[in-house]
Amino acid sequence: MLPYIIMGVVAVVLAVIGFAVGSAYRRKSAEATIGSAEDEARRILNDAIKNAEQKKKEALLEAKDEIHTLRQETEKDLRERRSEVQRQEHRLQQKEETLDRKIDNLEAKEEKLSQRSKEIDARIEECDRIKQSQMDLLEKISGFTKEQAKAHLLQLLDDELVHQKAVKIMEHEQHTKEECDRIAKNIICHAIQRCAADHSADLTVSVVALPNDEMKGRIIGREGRNIRALETATGVDLIIDDTPEAITVSSFDPVRREIARVCLEKLILDGRIHPARIEESVAKATAEVNTTIKETGERAVIDAGVPNIHPELVKLLGKLKYRTSYGQNVLNHSLEVCYLSGLLAAELGADITLAKRAGLLHDIGKALDHEQEGTHIQLGVEAAKKYRESETVVHAIHAHHGEVEAKTLIACIVQAADAISAARPGARRENIESYIKRLEKLEEIANSFNGVEGSFAIQAGREIRIIVKPEVVTEDQMVLMSHQIAERIENELEYPGQIKVNVIRESRAVDYAK
Repeated sequence: MLPYIIMGVVAVVLAVIGFAVGSAYRRKSAEATIGSAEDEARRILNDAIKNAEQKKKEALLEAKDEIHTLRQETEKDLRERRSEVQRQEHRLQQKEETLDRKIDNLEAKEEKLSQRSKEIDARIEECDRIKQSQMDLLEKISGFTKEQAKAHLLQLLDDELVHQKAVKIMEHEQHTKEECDRIAKNIICHAIQRCAADHSADLTVSVVALPNDEMKGRIIGREGRNIRALETATGVDLIIDDTPEAITVSSFDPVRREIARVCLEKLILDGRIHPARIEESVAKATAEVNTTIKETGERAVIDAGVPNIHPELVKLLGKLKYRTSYGQNVLNHSLEVCYLSGLLAAELGADITLAKRAGLLHDIGKALDHEQEGTHIQLGVEAAKKYRESETVVHAIHAHHGEVEAKTLIACIVQAADAISAARPGARRENIESYIKRLEKLEEIANSFNGVEGSFAIQAGREIRIIVKPEVVTEDQMVLMSHQIAERIENELEYPGQIKVNVIRESRAVDYAK
């Protein structure tokens, strides 16, 4: 066993010796490697230092070159700026010299102007003296003072302006009238030719035929009880005179008159006439007339071609069947105005349906003026507003007699159609008293103007001829006078159609041969 231990110890010793020898060899190798690395590092460092010094020298050279270049450029820029400054200084010096010369010139001119102003003032004073002496001389020669001469010149100017104004008015009116007459006649002729309507004069009384004169006594009744009952129930006056086989029914209300006429005819046919029967007949006649009014209104609306009219307005239209104006049936007149308004609207390119509606309703107030206070225009406007007619229709009703200015084309069309319908031959008639009053009023208006020698209403009031004094009214003033008279006639009179104002100025020269 000992040999094995010795062998083990020997192996260990040998291993230690081997490790020591290996370690020494590795250390020597490492030291040799380190030494060569240090030499290489020193060589690289030396090379780097040499390169750095070389680059430093090159950079210094480049910097010196760049500094030299910048210095040259700076010096060049400075030289140029100095030159520019010298030029500016030279220009400023020249400007100063120029300003000095101008100031000297202005001072010289100012002195001359001052001298000139003194001379002008002296001459103005001299002109004022001469003007005053000339004015004194003119006043002495003419016999007018300054104020009188001024007034005379203004009067001459005023006369000249009046003359020029009259000439211009005549020329403008002539041209405008010719053109407007041509267009208006063409439109109105087309409308009238396409609307032919019959005319018949309606009266404010109705005549009921009797089978015999004995019926008059039965209608009067014992002590007049039947006729009193009839007049009380219907609100009319029954006129029983010597007219054979006829009784006249008179009333301002055409609907009452129609109810009384229908009632009388029923009583005459029935033969039983007493107060109770009269009341029953009046009730039946009233219902019958109301039905007729409604049917008439509906028929009128259909004939006119105007839809969607309020039922109450339709009833009012039906009442117009029994209403007359200057002897003309108002319903027929309204229908004719409706047709004419539609035709005129078609010619002028306006709303045909709206024009026909306004024409049909323009006199709707005449169905109410027997029952309510106010003119037919006011009542018509109120009714149209109440039953919600359009503003255009309401305005046309309000303006169709000129109470307000017509502001729409529809209102102007209704005015024209109303005048055409009223001016047709035989369409209207008026009593002799109102006719004479209108003629007298015409002449009264004309005679109220200064310089009028006489006036004469002719052609049934369609024209008034006015003779003026030639020494008072000049030809220019005559033109203005005709306008003023026409304006007063329009404002103060109501008349159908138009009235021609003809002013005549006659100058005569008389001499005698001896």
